[in-house]
Amino acid sequence: MEEFTNLKPNEGKNLIIEVNEEEGKWNGKWARFPIKTHVITKEDKIEEVVKEYASKYLKEGDILFISERVVAICQGRAYPIKEINPSFLAKFLSKFVSKSPYGIGLKSPWTMELAIREAGIFRIIIGSFFALLTKPFGIRGVFYKVVGKNINAIDGPCSYTLPPYNEYAKLGPANPNEVAKNLKSILNCEAVIIDANDLGVNVLGKSDKKIPDSFCKKVFRDNPLGQSKEQTPLAIVRKID
Repeated sequence: MEEFTNLKPNEGKNLIIEVNEEEGKWNGKWARFPIKTHVITKEDKIEEVVKEYASKYLKEGDILFISERVVAICQGRAYPIKEINPSFLAKFLSKFVSKSPYGIGLKSPWTMELAIREAGIFRIIIGSFFALLTKPFGIRGVFYKVVGKNINAIDGPCSYTLPPYNEYAKLGPANPNEVAKNLKSILNCEAVIIDANDLGVNVLGKSDKKIPDSFCKKVFRDNPLGQSKEQTPLAIVRKID
């Protein structure tokens, strides 16, 4: 791993993790090399970002994991909250969203407004109706399943988010599977777009559908990219013999 001598795990994170999967190909020890970039803006192209920062380290068999946040930012899907004018419906519905111990999610008028714009009022109302019906039974996540559109990837401003995005709200990336496939054609390696935090991992896009979601979640279960000052939205995942 001499070529990775300038890449180190983020503070408090392990470089190597062991994965147990039903299919032997995905079993074993995997190294996760976080890659630091500049602060990504909508002026950047994700293709250029990965070429500049990751391509020189890639080897055959590697998988490039990419934070969905930087893909969304490159697509112009992150907005300063001062430019978002929440509707009455967004202000009303956001009051009923359960507070998460990590992130804001839709519990803000700004992020709820983005959800309404992305999915449409009808889907949001129907999702809210079914969530209300199932909540007494302790069933969670119904709203997001009904609404779809990856609105679970919407997030808002947090104090620990890297500036200037501590004052932004953002949608999830558009067409994440297509983005991952395009990156594979450029880098000649598999690509996975994920939404990872200290509570869990959601797989939003893959260059090959044969890559198991369960593997992606297990190999990233400890969130090796971090979420703030690390500034490492990319990680090369490599199997260790």
